[in-house]
Amino acid sequence: MQVEIGQIYEGTVTGLTNFGAFVKLPTGESGMVHISEVAAVYVTDIKDHLAEGQTVKVKVIGVNENNKISLSIKQAAPPPAAEERPRRRNNVRSSRPQTWQGTPPAADPSTMSFEDMMAKFKHDSDERMSDLRRSSPEVRSNRRGNGGNRS
Repeated sequence: MQVEIGQIYEGTVTGLTNFGAFVKLPTGESGMVHISEVAAVYVTDIKDHLAEGQTVKVKVIGVNENNKISLSIKQAAPPPAAEERPRRRNNVRSSRPQTWQGTPPAADPSTMSFEDMMAKFKHDSDERMSDLRRSSPEVRSNRRGNGGNRS
């Protein structure tokens, strides 16, 4: 019996490695769950999440030309609740623009919160940069680094 991509099966963990786990499916075939597909959180040690002989639900996410089966435990599980979801990293940009919603910066730095000081710094920096752009002559360069618009 051949497994179908997208189907969820209940299998038994037959082996653990540093990069994933091997799972025997009820069809008699074995597949591998990569460590990145074990849980919705970052997994450093697979042994913290799985043990040999453990029964797990897995989703078939791929079968390559050599009939190697790729499985996922995290895709077979329901999505985690909002408080359980991993937080986004700071370097991942959101689709909506980030705007500061704090109080306007106070004049006295000793009474300002960190967010107020950062907002004031950003505002002052943006003003200085726009002044510099207005006062500097326009010089464009081409890709070779030669100035193209010099007189």
